[in-house]
Amino acid sequence: MLYGSIEAGGTKFVCAVGNEDLEILHRESFPTTVPAETMAKVIAFFKKFETELVGIGIGSFGPIDIHEESPTYGYITSTPKLAWQNYDFVGAMKKEFSVPVAWTTDVNAAAYGEYVFGHGKGLDSVVYYTIGTGVGGGAIQKGQFVEGFSHPEMGHMLIVPHEDDSYKGNCPFHGNCLEGMAAGPAIEKRLGKKGADVPESDPFWTIEADYIAQCVYNTTLMLSPDVIILGGGVMKQQHMVKKVHEAFTNLMKGYVKTPSLDEYIVTPALEDNAGTMGCLALARKVALSA
Repeated sequence: MLYGSIEAGGTKFVCAVGNEDLEILHRESFPTTVPAETMAKVIAFFKKFETELVGIGIGSFGPIDIHEESPTYGYITSTPKLAWQNYDFVGAMKKEFSVPVAWTTDVNAAAYGEYVFGHGKGLDSVVYYTIGTGVGGGAIQKGQFVEGFSHPEMGHMLIVPHEDDSYKGNCPFHGNCLEGMAAGPAIEKRLGKKGADVPESDPFWTIEADYIAQCVYNTTLMLSPDVIILGGGVMKQQHMVKKVHEAFTNLMKGYVKTPSLDEYIVTPALEDNAGTMGCLALARKVALSA
């Protein structure tokens, strides 16, 4: 038996299959262009394993429709990627493969990967943020995604601009939301270069850490999770975790007692594999419950 994983990001799709122990056996990635082109490559990838495939997990960029009773369940809905608006993702896969399909957001999938295999293993409450090209967040409570009328859009929480930051924000909807102020494109538009090219000594990183710490502060007071995991390209800056710890401590001012920050505010144990592992685990879950 093989389980399939589709990590559908705004820049690229990562497809993989894993065995019963969820060990990754094969993986390929394709640029995210238009549905006809990208999905043809996705389907061709899984056709090679069709006779052994028993379930597929999809973690997709969004917004997406997560409600199974909805006529547009399985659709990517009002995404800014115009070619993908109102695209029936789950329907397209079900036309080709007669196996159960798990469907969630890309950041929920990463959260689930960490919940099953990483820093969330054995814990009841896990929150995962990805801070990269965009900012997204997912939360898990006792094995279930925290959702309501839709999935969370935590990356668009409003934050207080830093006193040394005159930038007004990159988000066309909210300006100074977390994504508008702290995502990769906001860094590049503010500084004229990508975050990876900004030296550790640059004072901007103190501002960035403050914005991420505001996110962690808000999350702590709203959800009191066991762990908050910060992924994405921005958090690959090794110095950022310590800066976020310091900024969070200054914001919280001892109001609530959290776990040790070295265990409470962390980067992903699975690194770039969190989404793929989460999708495989969701594929196994949906296959076993079918």
